[in-house]
Amino acid sequence: MSGEGTILVADDDASIRKVVSQSLARAGYAVRTTGTAATLWQWIEAGEGDLVITDVVMPDEDGLDLLPRIRKARPDVPVIVMSARNTMMTALRATERGAYEYLPKPFDINELVSIVNRALEGGARRPPVAPSTRQDDDEVMPMVGRSAAMQDVYRVMGRLTATDLTVLISGESGTGKELVARALHDFGRRRNRPFVAVNMAAIPRELIESELFGHEKGAFTGATMRHGGKFEQADGGTLFLDEIGDMPIEAQTRLLRVLQEGEYSAVGSRQARRADVRIVAATHRSLRRLVDQGLFREDLFYRLNVVPMRLPPLRERTDDIPDLVRHFLLRAEKEGLPPKRLTGDALKRLREYRWPGNVRELENLMRRLAALTADETVPASAVERELAGDVRQQQIDGDNSLSGAVERHLEAYFAAHGEALPPDGVYQRILNEVERPLIALSLRATRGNQIKAASLLGLNRNTLRKKIRELQIEVVRAPK
Repeated sequence: MSGEGTILVADDDASIRKVVSQSLARAGYAVRTTGTAATLWQWIEAGEGDLVITDVVMPDEDGLDLLPRIRKARPDVPVIVMSARNTMMTALRATERGAYEYLPKPFDINELVSIVNRALEGGARRPPVAPSTRQDDDEVMPMVGRSAAMQDVYRVMGRLTATDLTVLISGESGTGKELVARALHDFGRRRNRPFVAVNMAAIPRELIESELFGHEKGAFTGATMRHGGKFEQADGGTLFLDEIGDMPIEAQTRLLRVLQEGEYSAVGSRQARRADVRIVAATHRSLRRLVDQGLFREDLFYRLNVVPMRLPPLRERTDDIPDLVRHFLLRAEKEGLPPKRLTGDALKRLREYRWPGNVRELENLMRRLAALTADETVPASAVERELAGDVRQQQIDGDNSLSGAVERHLEAYFAAHGEALPPDGVYQRILNEVERPLIALSLRATRGNQIKAASLLGLNRNTLRKKIRELQIEVVRAPK
């Protein structure tokens, strides 16, 4: 398509100015280029240009510092920010200051032209959000990495800071899902209100509704006083529902009602309360697969999946390992451990490893190396030794994956409730939590045929029927 309008391009790299100018000229635009922020500002003050493309690092002024002045003087002019300083903070700061789009270098020139076309065709101007008080510092940055995979994450995060849209974060354990949720809160417009995190996998099935929505005194046996739930605690802020795939069906139904109607009531109360919270959910499981298996409500999935975000595993972003190593070793040093640095061969070995535990595993490894390595320089042999120990432990865990998963769930459950554990029935409650999905999955595998399901489970048919009634399992029979 042929473009109309004048584009102002500011970048101290002459080669980038040339490539951008030629590409935009071929698309039909008039282009003016400069290597300084001062000249760009002169053009803006003179009323020139219909769109601005600016670098962040220029010899006379930071492009991000210039952005608010451009927005104030010419609010109708969209600004596209490009930068080789490819950190999460750059993407978020650009959004905070009202950039129409942020592009990390190197970028696809065709993508840039497409963004320019869209912006000048009347695409929505992105209003700036109130500036965060967080420091623009690599050492305190919640997310570390400059890889292409992480740039996609940062750009989505930047677009979301000025919204209250529901976000569903997916990714393997250890990829940093809660860090992303916290960053969305800390750099969003609810930053001055509470951030409340709750792990669905750590709460017993029968207590989830009380934990989320609260309960009134006398609502059930043991409810000796009123309890404010997570929705109440997060009022005005963000509620992070971690491991949402582990939420039982009955609690999913009530959560769906909240998302649809914006109201909830505490257990034992008929009084409706307004749910003024932003929902960010996360899972390491495939919710689509759980929907297909009948373990997750399809309508709730679509309510949560308004903005999906996938966090890449570390093996897909190995270019970030040197930055992550530096970050974690510096953090360990600030916590009192001796300063360390890795040799080139040690870093090479880290990039060859598969990282089943992702960034969390890398952080733990750096702490061990900082604490246990005698010399300031960490050789590849020390890395190899520690990784070999990790592999042996993973093999042990892999031989008992089911029991290991159950043990981790129970550890989280006891840690979450401490001395407030119910005085009776814990053993049976845990058995029910294992037994219910096992029976439900067996029924689905046999398409609702209870005779076949009983045979599969090794149970008497009457025993299976009794358990279906006791555990309130819905039996869906195959259509005739």
